[in-house]
Order: sequence, then C-alpha cells, then structure tokens
Amino acid sequence: MPQYLTVGHLLRQLQELDPNLPVRLAVNPDFPFAHFVGAKVVVRDGKAYIADDGQEDYLPVGARDALTWA
Repeated sequence: MPQYLTVGHLLRQLQELDPNLPVRLAVNPDFPFAHFVGAKVVVRDGKAYIADDGQEDYLPVGARDALTWA
C-alpha cells in the first residue's frame, strides 16, 4: 500500500467487495475508534477529500489486529 493513496489504488481495493458493505474509517491506533465516512467527496488543490461523518464505536479487536494496532 503506498503511503499516498490515490483514487486508482482505492478503487482497485474496493472493486471486488460487496457494494452493500458498510464502510468505516479506522482512526488513531492509540485511541482506536471506527468513524462513519461522509458521503461527499470534495476535490481541492489536486486532492480528493472525504469527510469523517461522526464516530461510531471502538474499532473491533479483529480490525485492530488486522491493522497491527494491537
């Protein structure tokens, strides 16, 4: 995974997933929470921004382990 994710990299990773699968952001390994992903994408200064849309709950242990955040 490149440090600087591009739209192409993200699309390739998501294209084989169930399109009805909910998406969450895993944020901050020191205080691991799952956040909702905002629906709007804004492009400014040559970058695409996807907003956080609020905190859901603690990140599940399995997700933390897969991200090596344990």
